[in-house]
Amino acid sequence: MPAPTKDARLNLRLRAADDELIRHAAAEVGQSVSDFLTTSAIERAHEVLSDQRRFVLDERTWKAFTELLDEPTRPDPRLVELFARPQRVTR
Repeated sequence: MPAPTKDARLNLRLRAADDELIRHAAAEVGQSVSDFLTTSAIERAHEVLSDQRRFVLDERTWKAFTELLDEPTRPDPRLVELFARPQRVTR
């Protein structure tokens, strides 16, 4: 199956030192600068958006997720001790 056609374009300006750094990193991993930047930007976009409130799971994953949520909680002794400490007031 052929790769999907890339039909969108991004243009950016950057400092010469940043351009050199990116080109060097792309070469180190054997990618073109375009592929390196695209992969890096997509990974970062997923990271940023992963903290959103809505997410979609297939049925099997949803079932596993809800089963984990339904399990009784187990207190963490370190947290119990932390919350039992007197609160310090700082000014």
